[in-house]
Amino acid sequence: MNDEHTIYTGKANPDAAADRGWLLGHFKAPGDPRHSEDVEIKWGVHPKGEARERWVTGERRTALQVLISGRFRLEFPGRTVVLAEQGDYVVWGRGVDHSWYAEEDTVVLTVRWPSVPGYRADAPADGQACDDAHETDQRSRNAAIVSNEV
Repeated sequence: MNDEHTIYTGKANPDAAADRGWLLGHFKAPGDPRHSEDVEIKWGVHPKGEARERWVTGERRTALQVLISGRFRLEFPGRTVVLAEQGDYVVWGRGVDHSWYAEEDTVVLTVRWPSVPGYRADAPADGQACDDAHETDQRSRNAAIVSNEV
């Protein structure tokens, strides 16, 4: 950290590893230049074969995801998007359910807005396990894809 109140310099890989990939958002300490109530930024490093454990449902933010390297597949209801070339990106809005799968070792940059305190997309709703039909179907599809790639 340079000027402790206005400038922060870092390296995405180690900084992201310290906070589940997140570089900027409401979850950073107030006074930290990386603290924001407006936006969240994630440096996502995903090894080949990594898949989201459960679908994100009831998303409360808009998101932009940009492929830095690798190959990354996003699943949306009724649609699959593959980010295959550096700079490929996808934007989805509030309320769009989604999941993902790293087809190769992958790095993606994700920007989400707004930054919602207390909201975590991978937390089960009401403390219950996520086992609805939509998610069960996606787990089956992810398992089939993984078995076909091995």
